[in-house]
Amino acid sequence: MRILSLFIAFVLVGALAAAESDVGYGLLQEDQQKPGCGCGSTSRSTVTIGDTIEVGEPTEAVPATEISSIELSEPVKEVVKENMAFIPGAHTNTPILKADGEGPMRMVTLSPYFIDRFTVTNEDFARFVDETGFITEGETFGWSFVFHSAVPTHIKETITQAVLGAEWWLPVNGSYWKEPEGPGNNVFATNRDRHPVVQVSWNDAVAYCKWRGARLPTEAEWEVAARGPKLTHPKQELPLFPWGNKLVPKGIHRMNVFQGKFPVDNTMDDGWEFTAPVDSFGPQNDYGVYNMLGNVWEWVFDWFTATHDTAERVDPQGPAFGREKVKKGGSFLCHRSYCYRYRTVARFPSTPDSGTLNIGFRCARSATPAEIEAVHKVTDDGDEYNDEL
Repeated sequence: MRILSLFIAFVLVGALAAAESDVGYGLLQEDQQKPGCGCGSTSRSTVTIGDTIEVGEPTEAVPATEISSIELSEPVKEVVKENMAFIPGAHTNTPILKADGEGPMRMVTLSPYFIDRFTVTNEDFARFVDETGFITEGETFGWSFVFHSAVPTHIKETITQAVLGAEWWLPVNGSYWKEPEGPGNNVFATNRDRHPVVQVSWNDAVAYCKWRGARLPTEAEWEVAARGPKLTHPKQELPLFPWGNKLVPKGIHRMNVFQGKFPVDNTMDDGWEFTAPVDSFGPQNDYGVYNMLGNVWEWVFDWFTATHDTAERVDPQGPAFGREKVKKGGSFLCHRSYCYRYRTVARFPSTPDSGTLNIGFRCARSATPAEIEAVHKVTDDGDEYNDEL
């Protein structure tokens, strides 16, 4: 007996998080400067755009919503099954950027779930918008942040302000998911159908996943999926990346990050200056998931906190309240000199209304009892799930 298209996770035991600018623009004061690439500075709740740019009030704390098992809607059921992965395993990790809350090491137990093999694409998101008429927060606000070198010259000439400490991020009027660099740069006219959708907020991502009969993964679920199935012993030393400790093993690029001198000279050694198609670089581990690290940051469900205890948790969802949500995986703008967060355990906060050129997402959903039973039946028969990998 063999199942090729149904990929279901069963009992998972994992660990959660436990390892100069030459741009000349007027500066926009940020209320809390964080070290790194400046991704944390691109929060709409922190600044307002207009004749002057002012510091705004932090986002109000909102209770975390309950995550429950949701059946897939019929129109997308088969497509989604083909693109979701089977993920068992046990994991721990070692913190590197402790200020980000990567430590201490701790164990979690996760219930069965599905997670997308690929980040949501422009093509996927367009189908959602066409069917529902959904309007993103980027469209509502009327502007978003764009990396300086991606802004068309005619638009850049009209911009006079940038974020202090992250001057490479420019506020661009009219930038949203379909024209992420600003008006006139349509993703479908530039053959980016299968690139990750960007300029989407956490709230936008939640709405899309709900439409698809799914949800955002928790941080623990995301990290277990990114880790891979080979690292299963609680005391096993874990590498920086799903494939090992070398960024470019045997000279082969495994993800899309910034090469050269950040933020002014991207040598594009990996072949891409900005986003790459979601199936680029091949699977990053034996679960068959793509671009968990690099390409775009990915929203997860949890509110952000840098304070954790070491108690073992079951299906953790993060704090009940917060001001910023967690994003994982790093992006095409990550460079070790500024943002060493393209590692499995790395994490960073952004307000849930924020959208930038380098934030996307993927969906997850809890497995149903029938699906769990199917997993056990196939396992008992001695067959493998991810044969095609």
